[in-house]
Amino acid sequence: MGAAYFYHLTRNPLDVTLATLVEKSLGAGWRVEVRGREDQTLQRLDASLWQREGFLPHGIAGGDHDADQPVLLTTGSGGNGASCVMAIEGADVTAAEIIAAQRVCILFDGHDGDAVAHARTQWKSLTDAGCTAQYWSEDSGRWEKKADTDDKKDG
Repeated sequence: MGAAYFYHLTRNPLDVTLATLVEKSLGAGWRVEVRGREDQTLQRLDASLWQREGFLPHGIAGGDHDADQPVLLTTGSGGNGASCVMAIEGADVTAAEIIAAQRVCILFDGHDGDAVAHARTQWKSLTDAGCTAQYWSEDSGRWEKKADTDDKKDG
């Protein structure tokens, strides 16, 4: 059973954090789906991933080889058999997806009040549905786990 990891971005931009998480996910042997809401954002991330140092194989959904992509950027869901979903821009994820996945990462802009409010709503609805969740913050300059629903179950 997977878990939802909420990443509260306050220091590094989305493309930097996303590239780091994608690299770690590929290193774990996972296929990744990056799920957004805007084609423009996915195109910007596509360009950023190609321009970074180090190769991260990926593609934007809608091509002939979506099922073969280790990392698929999409506004939909499914397509490459991903075991890790990275939701950006407030893209929806369901409790069933979290249970079926190795991991679901929800990345949100800590400088956008609407994005923070949406992440809080996602946290509540997913944990109320029984999903395990962690909240990570980079306020201190490095990523630190600030909340974990498993901690409440143990204590």
